[in-house]
Amino acid sequence: MLTVETILKVRLAAKRDGTPLRAIARKYKLSRNTVRRYLRNCETEPFYQRPKEVKPRFGPYIRELEQLLEGDLKAPKRERRTAMMLFEELQRRGYEGAYDSVQRHVREWKAGKNAVAGVFIPLSFEAGEAFQFDWSEENLTLGGIPTKVSIAHVKLCHSRLPFCVAYLRESFEMVTDAHWRAFSFFEGVPGRGIYDNMKTVVTKILIGKDREFNRRFTAMASHYLFEPVACTPSAGWEKGQVENQVGLVRDRFFAKRRKFADLDEVNNFLVSECLAWARTQKHPEQSDRTIWEVYAEDEQSTLMRMDLPFDGFKEQTVRINTTSLIRFDANKYSVDSTTTARTAQVRAYADRVLIVGDGVVIGEHGRVFGRNKTAYDPWHYLPVLERKPGALRNGAPFKDWDLPTGIKELREILTRKSGGDREFVNVLGAIKTHGLEPVEQAAAEAVSLGLASFDVVFNLLSRQKEEKPAEEADDLPEHLVLSLLPIADCRRYDSLLERSCDAP
Repeated sequence: MLTVETILKVRLAAKRDGTPLRAIARKYKLSRNTVRRYLRNCETEPFYQRPKEVKPRFGPYIRELEQLLEGDLKAPKRERRTAMMLFEELQRRGYEGAYDSVQRHVREWKAGKNAVAGVFIPLSFEAGEAFQFDWSEENLTLGGIPTKVSIAHVKLCHSRLPFCVAYLRESFEMVTDAHWRAFSFFEGVPGRGIYDNMKTVVTKILIGKDREFNRRFTAMASHYLFEPVACTPSAGWEKGQVENQVGLVRDRFFAKRRKFADLDEVNNFLVSECLAWARTQKHPEQSDRTIWEVYAEDEQSTLMRMDLPFDGFKEQTVRINTTSLIRFDANKYSVDSTTTARTAQVRAYADRVLIVGDGVVIGEHGRVFGRNKTAYDPWHYLPVLERKPGALRNGAPFKDWDLPTGIKELREILTRKSGGDREFVNVLGAIKTHGLEPVEQAAAEAVSLGLASFDVVFNLLSRQKEEKPAEEADDLPEHLVLSLLPIADCRRYDSLLERSCDAP
C-alpha cells in the first residue's frame, strides 16, 4: 500500500539523487506510471478516488428506497422502519440484491439529512426580552426517605441569571407557583416565555409555530403580561440556555446525593446556590462582568413590575362522603361535617388544598403528597361530637390532636372520670362563642385550682366577660355636679312599715 513515506523516498531519489525512473520503480515495487504521477504533479500524499459504483441489482430500487425513507421521516421516531425492515419491503417489491447495499445507502442518506440538522444557530436576546422554562428530575433524600423531586428551571435569556425551585409534582399548580417564585426572585417579568410542548402549557400542536395553549396557562400569561412561545418539537436548541442549566444543576448542585429535612430546605439551598453561581461566574458573552453584574446593571431595570400573584389553582369537582371526607389526588381531606353528602370544588395549589362548597370555604389543608393518606381537621367534626361525645376517645380525627396546653391537660383529667367526654365536648363548644384563647386560659386556671370540670370553666369564662364598673368622671359640667349628696336612711322604710301595720 502506497504511503506518504514511500512517496517521500521516491521524490528524494528522483529529485535529489537523480536515480532513474526505472530503478526507482524496481526498488519500491511500483509501476512506472505511478512514479511519473508523483514526480510530475508534485503530489505528496496518496489519493484514490473510487470510480462510480455500478449497482445492477440495487440501482432500480434506489428511488423507491428514498421515498420510503422520506415517508418515515414524517412519522414519529418509534414508528420509523429499520434498514432490515426496509430491505424486506424492497424484497416484496422484487429486489433480489444483498442487504449490505440497502444498509449502506440508508446510512449515507440519513447522514446527509442529519448533516444540517446537527448545526445550531447561536441566539441573541435583548435585556428583558425573554426567559426560558424547563423541568428536570433529581434524586434526593428527603426527611430520611429517598425521593425523586422535580426541579422547575427558569433562566433570563440576556443576563443568564438562573432560578430553580423543587416540587413533588409537575402539574399545572406547580407551574404557576414556579413562575410566581421566579418573577419574585428576578423582581420583574420579561416580555416573552419560551417553553417546550409540555401538556400543562400546550393543549394542541398546530402547523408551524401555532399552538393552542392551556386556557388557565393563557390566563396566567395575561395576568403577568408576557407572551408564551412554544419550541418546535424535538428542537431543544431553541431553549438551549435552560437545557444547559439543567446539566449545571445536576453536575454541580446535586453531584452527590444530598439530604434535606423538607422541600423548604431544598428550595433555600437552590436559591443560595443560584445566587452564588451568578455572582462568581463570568457572563459567556461579556467576560469582563459576572452574570449577576449583567443582570443588575442591564436587565433588572427592563423587567416589568408585578403586584399580585396569579391565583393558579387546579379545580376539580368532588363528592363529600358520609365521613366528611373528599378524595383528591389519591388522598383524602376532611371538610366541615355540616356539609356531608353533597358536591364541592377542590382548588389545589402547590402547597395547600382549598375545598369550596356553595361559594364558601368548608375546608383548608396543607397539600399532602403520596397515596392513601388522610388529612384531618378535628374542628370539622365538632358538630358531630356534640351529638356523639363517645367518638372523642377512638375517633381518627382526634388522635394526636394538637390542642393548646391548658385544654390538653383538661382533656386528660376529664377523660379519666365518668361523663368526662361530654364535659370536654361542652368545653370545646364554648370555643365557638368565647374564642380559643379565653377558653384555654379558663381551662388552665381550672386545672391549676384542682377543679377540672365544665361548670368551673364556664364560671371562669363568665367572670372574664363581666363588665367592670364605670369609673367616675373627674371633670363633669357644673350643672351635673350634685350640690346635696343623698344619704341612705333605713329608718324611713321602717316608718312606712309601721304605718302599714297600723292601718285597719
